[in-house]
Parts: sequence; C-alpha cells; structure tokens
Amino acid sequence: MGVHKKLMDARILLQQAPLKKSGHNKFAGYSYFELGDFLPTINQIFAKVGLCGVVSFDKELATLTITDTEDSTEIKLTSPMAEANLKGCHPIQNLGAVETYTRRYLWVSAMEIVEHDALDSSAPLKEDKVIISPTQGAMDNIPPEEVQYLQEMAVELIATCEQGDPKAAWDKLEGENLDAEQKIALWTLLPSKVRSALKKAKEM
Repeated sequence: MGVHKKLMDARILLQQAPLKKSGHNKFAGYSYFELGDFLPTINQIFAKVGLCGVVSFDKELATLTITDTEDSTEIKLTSPMAEANLKGCHPIQNLGAVETYTRRYLWVSAMEIVEHDALDSSAPLKEDKVIISPTQGAMDNIPPEEVQYLQEMAVELIATCEQGDPKAAWDKLEGENLDAEQKIALWTLLPSKVRSALKKAKEM
C-alpha cells in the first residue's frame, strides 16, 4: 500500500474519532488539543493500518519519522529546535517544555489536525495596555494551571524570536489578551534579548 496511502487512511480514521480538547485558553476563550488528547488514538490507528511514528531530537531539529511497518518506506517531518530559557526553571524543565511543545506540533502537522486560530479570534488588547518591566514575585499569585500556560507561551515566543520573526511573536502576544498581572508574569519568564526584541517589534 505504501506509507503515503497508509498515512492518509490514518488521517481519515483520526477525523472520525471522538477526540475531546482538554486544553483551555481562559484568556482568549477557546479550547485546544493537548498531546494526550490525540496521541493514544493515533497510536491505536497506526497499529491498525501498519504505521509507526517516532520523534527524535538533536541540537538543531526535531524529527517525526513515520514508517510503514511492512515495506519500511518512511516520511519525515522536521521542526527547528530552540532554547526555552524560562526563568526559575531548571535546564531539564526547559528542555522538557521545548520537547513537549515541539512533539505536539509535529503530530498536529503530520495528522492534519485542525487547530483553533488564536490570533484571528482573540480580542485585541486595549490601547492603554503596554509591555511591563519584569517584577520579582510576579508568579506568586498566578494559579498553577495559568503558570503552565504562560510557560508554554514563553517557549513559543522565544522560539519565534530566535527564528528571526519578533514581529510575529509580538502579534502572538497581543492576540492572547492577557491582563496586567498575567503579562508581568509572562515577561519574567523571557530572557532579556527576547524582551528587547519584543519591545522593538511593538514599535514597528
């Protein structure tokens, strides 16, 4: 049958599966798929059609290799790697955040999973909301589930800036419609060079 035909069959079967979005962006008011929402179903489908998916990482690229278990033909999808550098986190926590984020988007791309467009549907920030300087202890009053979301957002902003597109990172930040407390907390997770890049992008 071939890996391409099997992958298309797997995509169609996934579209028919009753997946439920467990992730929720309370700031912009939409739900999204987390890795655990679809990966177990994908594994079951791959076993049924004869595919195997393996994610690997090196310093520059993350790679999802999908292999036909019968004839060994394969498809590779890649994504650039980036350092998270989340303040207050150990290096292994930063690495885990980056790898989890990247795995999720590799699978979303491979299986053509339709995600919510956060930028198009989020309410714009008010004119008087501006980037605020880092404040020590900003995370103290943020609930744990919001802290996790802000950490994931920080990873995305860092990666986008390091890929040379700080304007897209700023547009992403604006689209999240964070309140002042949330923005301060997010700001403290970003390294100084990313904060500087976002400030310059804001003025463009």
